[in-house]
Amino acid sequence: MHTKSVAELATDLGSKKISSVELTQHFLKRIQQHDNDLNSFITVCEERALADAKAADEMRQQGKAGPLTGIPMAQKDIFCTKGIKTTCASKILSNFVAPYDATVVERCQQAGLVMLGKTNMDEFAMGSTNENSYYGAVKNPWDQTCVTGGSSGGSAAAVAAGLTPLATGTDTGGSIRQPSALCNLTGIKPTYGRVSRYGMIAYASSLDQGGPMGRSAHDIALLLQTMAGFDPKDSTSIEREVPDYPATLEAKLDGLRIGLPKEYFATGLDANVANVIDQCAKNLEKLGAKLLEIALPTTASHVPTYYVIAPAEASSNLSRYDGARYGMRCEDPKNLEDMYKRSRGEGFGAEVKRRIMVGTYALSAGYYDAYYLKAQKIRRLICDDFNNAFKEVDVILGPTYPTTAFKIGEKLQDPVSLYLADIYTIAVNLAGLPALSMPAGFNKGLPIGAQLIGNYFTEAQLLNVAHQYQQATDWHHKLAEGY
Repeated sequence: MHTKSVAELATDLGSKKISSVELTQHFLKRIQQHDNDLNSFITVCEERALADAKAADEMRQQGKAGPLTGIPMAQKDIFCTKGIKTTCASKILSNFVAPYDATVVERCQQAGLVMLGKTNMDEFAMGSTNENSYYGAVKNPWDQTCVTGGSSGGSAAAVAAGLTPLATGTDTGGSIRQPSALCNLTGIKPTYGRVSRYGMIAYASSLDQGGPMGRSAHDIALLLQTMAGFDPKDSTSIEREVPDYPATLEAKLDGLRIGLPKEYFATGLDANVANVIDQCAKNLEKLGAKLLEIALPTTASHVPTYYVIAPAEASSNLSRYDGARYGMRCEDPKNLEDMYKRSRGEGFGAEVKRRIMVGTYALSAGYYDAYYLKAQKIRRLICDDFNNAFKEVDVILGPTYPTTAFKIGEKLQDPVSLYLADIYTIAVNLAGLPALSMPAGFNKGLPIGAQLIGNYFTEAQLLNVAHQYQQATDWHHKLAEGY
């Protein structure tokens, strides 16, 4: 059952070939069987999942089922879930039980989806390898000695290993797309404001966006349909009609203009990855698309701009974790200042502390103009780059990540090299654009992802391109050995 697509599982549920309870039990058993090795879940909600599955079966009997009623899924542990721990993979929130549901969680429940549990991640979504978790690193099902990518690495590993058909992720600088690329999944970061951020614990508020992760474009189109839409509880949510994503998948690609940024194929990209992306472009050309070389002149500024703005926002957002109101409090504080210092010092991990310090420095009185304000001006130029590119092309194609997955621990002592590896993904968040990563090939048994970037609110087009590509290739059907 775990090798079937979401649409196939929905068909089986509709024909009563299987019940949601049986399907949920199957995936819970797989979590029990495999997750000790992978560490993809922080919390497994067995009792609640079975109760929700039973309710889904009753809805089907009453003729009230929707397209995803009874389908199991997992939520990244950054979305608040009422009555269940929401830790953000941090010690400082290790005892936090949310008193309400995030809008994404609420909409999934209303659609009849069954939540299996909460997935592991980089602490407060800060990282691109899922090694920065208080609960330990997540291991890649394709090679358990390798990283999954992050910060949504738990969601990626769980889907790739067949522990859940679908999962949610969040993307601040590539955190849905990078783990999707390294684990052979399809994942989409929607346009900023398309999916509600209410109840999604903030890292960098102007960059964060939730999205779906699954095996195929069709699978994630079904979940995005549920997640997307205006939310009055979120002041950054866009009041705009949501297209029928699954209904737009079958459009042909004849005449589609695909841009290949010359800067994305320069120094720093692994030759094997470059070859895979080149073959992906040729396959899309065979499907009727036209390939055009384009320029994104500010590419060299993407990493420094992001790593001023994101830590600055994180510094502000994480100031609330002080031991006073909720979350972890240090033992026996001498006074208020000691409580603040020790609670934060003991509760935050090394990477979170690093980014808070960088952000606080960039926002300080003597450096605000020199760093933060200048970064915001360059951000405007990055947006202009993409606006100019989309006058010439419909979609931009490039690599998602410069290499395949590397060994766990290999780059922990060199955080700058990890920051530089975000070169292909972070500009999308700075500009607020939608982008998708899809399986495109392998090198030495490890997956490689291709990234599609679209203009604002063109998620349907990105899903369509990915779906058509997946009808002509079988990379997304490949499963890690042993799963």
